[in-house]
Amino acid sequence: MARTKEFDPEAALRAALDLFWARGYEATSMADLVEHLGIGRASIYATFGNKRELYLKALDRYLETRDPRLVEELSAPGPALPAVRAVVRRFAAEATAEGERLTGCFVTNSAAELGPHDPAVARRVELSWEQVETLLYAALTRARAQGELPEGRDPRTLSRMLLVLLQGVRVVGKASTDPARVRDAAEEALRLLD
Repeated sequence: MARTKEFDPEAALRAALDLFWARGYEATSMADLVEHLGIGRASIYATFGNKRELYLKALDRYLETRDPRLVEELSAPGPALPAVRAVVRRFAAEATAEGERLTGCFVTNSAAELGPHDPAVARRVELSWEQVETLLYAALTRARAQGELPEGRDPRTLSRMLLVLLQGVRVVGKASTDPARVRDAAEEALRLLD
């Protein structure tokens, strides 16, 4: 008779995501995962695979559930430029909010820690960035079509600049104790939309 799992795999995956997000991949040991998830090492391996496979599953879960507001904000009918501005300001505010500042963005953290030498992580990060860039590009293209964005402004270039800004905001916001640094940079970047 097969043994049933004595833990909730979804809850365990969420707990692993939280731990990896707070500490990073390298600083999280299997012993840390066993303690934090409250399940045995054998159960972790049987359910999720090794530490790297668990990390990739946690990253996938994050990508599936992260920031559902972004699509709503950037795809809402009506003027598009105010929505783009609001998204940039929201990212800046979140990056400097005390509760979120210390953890940052899991995608950004993964890009910095593992992206340069882990192709599977790099692919997931790139896919995430492409999605954000596409949303920004679509909104900026609408803004230009609606006369909100000057003709001389290129929506593709601006969407890429804003993507890089948003990722930089996450990094600087995580490490800096001066929220004005992030806010000022975001506001200056937004002037490029005028």
